[in-house]
Amino acid sequence: MGGERKIRILIAKPGLDGHDRGARVIARGFRDAGFEVVYTGLHQTPEQIVATAIQEDVDLIGLSILSGAHDYLFPRIIELLKEKGAADIQVIGGGIIPDTDIPKLEKIGVKAVFTPGTRIEEAIAWVRKHVKPRG
Repeated sequence: MGGERKIRILIAKPGLDGHDRGARVIARGFRDAGFEVVYTGLHQTPEQIVATAIQEDVDLIGLSILSGAHDYLFPRIIELLKEKGAADIQVIGGGIIPDTDIPKLEKIGVKAVFTPGTRIEEAIAWVRKHVKPRG
């Protein structure tokens, strides 16, 4: 028995945006790469996402945002992770996020942003390089 625990990833779709094809594609890609993946489904609040991340003991949260609300949703989720003592859960994002906004997101703690055209293999390689199982 034993071995190292697999990296656990929560893929979340916050806000009112109802387009989740990209989130489902990346969730499947991560699963096929050998990560344990939990997908929240549509219309999640930041509070629901953070509660699920803590309950599922994930190492990484991947947010898919197409609505333009990334300037609110990312900071709120990072703030909630800190409030709940779970700031060691890393946060990445994908979706329609202007290149000019990415440095602002990185400054508040978003570890990576994958915009349209990013190959799944690139995101998988990033996770393998930067994420280790917590605790």
